[in-house]
Amino acid sequence: MAEPKTKYDRQLRIWGEQGQAALENASICLLNCGPTGSETLKNLVLGGIGSITVIDGSKVEASDLGNNFMVDESTIGQSRAKCVCAFLQELNDSVKAKFVEESPEALIETNPSFFSQFTLVVATQLVETSMLKLDRICRQANVMLIFARSYGLTGLVRISLKEHNVIESKPDHFLDDLRLNHPWPELKRFAETIDLNVTDPVVHKHIPYVVILVKMAEEWASKHGGCLPSNREEKKEFKDLLKARMIALDEDNYKEAIEAAFKVSTPRGFSSNLRQIIDDTAAEVDSTSSDFWVMVAALKEFIANEGDGEAPLEGSIPDMTSLTEYYVNLQKIYQAKAEADFLAIEQRVRNILKRIGRDTDVISKTIIKSFCKNARKLTVCRYRLIENEFYSPILPELQKYLTDEDYSVAVGLYILLRAADRFATNYNRFPGMFDGEIDEDISRLKTIAVGILGDLGCNGSTLTEDLINEMCRFGAAELHAVAAFIGGIASQEAIKLITKQFVPMSGTFIFNGIDHKSQLLFL
Repeated sequence: MAEPKTKYDRQLRIWGEQGQAALENASICLLNCGPTGSETLKNLVLGGIGSITVIDGSKVEASDLGNNFMVDESTIGQSRAKCVCAFLQELNDSVKAKFVEESPEALIETNPSFFSQFTLVVATQLVETSMLKLDRICRQANVMLIFARSYGLTGLVRISLKEHNVIESKPDHFLDDLRLNHPWPELKRFAETIDLNVTDPVVHKHIPYVVILVKMAEEWASKHGGCLPSNREEKKEFKDLLKARMIALDEDNYKEAIEAAFKVSTPRGFSSNLRQIIDDTAAEVDSTSSDFWVMVAALKEFIANEGDGEAPLEGSIPDMTSLTEYYVNLQKIYQAKAEADFLAIEQRVRNILKRIGRDTDVISKTIIKSFCKNARKLTVCRYRLIENEFYSPILPELQKYLTDEDYSVAVGLYILLRAADRFATNYNRFPGMFDGEIDEDISRLKTIAVGILGDLGCNGSTLTEDLINEMCRFGAAELHAVAAFIGGIASQEAIKLITKQFVPMSGTFIFNGIDHKSQLLFL
């Protein structure tokens, strides 16, 4: 068998060894292994998840062969959970796979404590009543939950848990942390040792742009009452001063300085997002607080004290045109400051742990270091209970979606998925399942959908006839192409939740296969 290091080589580059270890320690429960569930689990099994448990009470039927690659003719009449489980086990023999041949709805009803053993539950193709019950069960047991549903050409994915904290949010674009707008004493002192008017042209064109900007910003501030360039004219003037310092056209370091000049003018301090986190009531910690919030409390104290209004320095610098000696020294200065900030925060973490009566070594240095390095990018996600979303949605948002041409189809599909569930409760089948009754089903579904909108406080809102007709035409079919897409989204979100890396989506994800659009609804 391939060594895990080489086996998962590509993905280790994305979420690292810690992320992979989190996956390998996770246990996943899948409810219903039709195509949506099977495709979700396939992606997680290939990624090296620790263990899977498949819950499905049905037998393989001929209709399954048309939309699920994990069953074939020879398995007709056998337990669907057993067949899918065996297929998934073949994909990765280091995953522990087991199945329970029971209907998920029955399990939710009769054995709610069953779910508390899992890291995460992926619930596919559940109707509204079961969704609401399972959501409450998982919340109580502190188990992460993802709902996924494919229905004709539409699909839905929704994460549900009380709170999810991300230290390594890994945003695509983020401004590097150079502190050119607020240099600390050691950086200033280093800049003072370098003369911008040096006559040696080789040295002149190899002064790092960080030094150029620190010195020029200081010169500007001394002539402008201690202020840095703030408006458009001043920023242009500052760039012109930089240009005037060039003694040759090929001075890349000055070009880099001009390109990065805006960093001198960025406001001091930190983002409103981080302000919201440190001001959160959860940052007032006690013995029940999670490690994350203990570190946030330490960060809040640090910012008010040693940090001088700033988050801890990240400590890395980008590549730049520079003499090697200058670059190495600059690197050391940034690393030393980051290390000092880390030690200050670490001390505060230990003191807080002591104060709230917990073991002072319970949070490792590695975790605190990662927290400091990512302090500006922390993310906290909270999810509403499905019941609250379904019965008391954020009305202004719902009304806005219904009247916004960009969102009206997505919200229409969302309402119709719920209407289809109510239809099934009333008539014991989904709309459009029998050709002979399509016309009656259309008017029944419309009545139910209008009723739901009325209950939610959107009287007078209607959905287009086309959309209602389409929903009936779907006849609750689970198409493989849609299921594979929804399964891809669900498994990607599962990996984000388990590894605690990248930011999982908030809101309800609606896939509209009619127009090939994906949208998030915040209800």
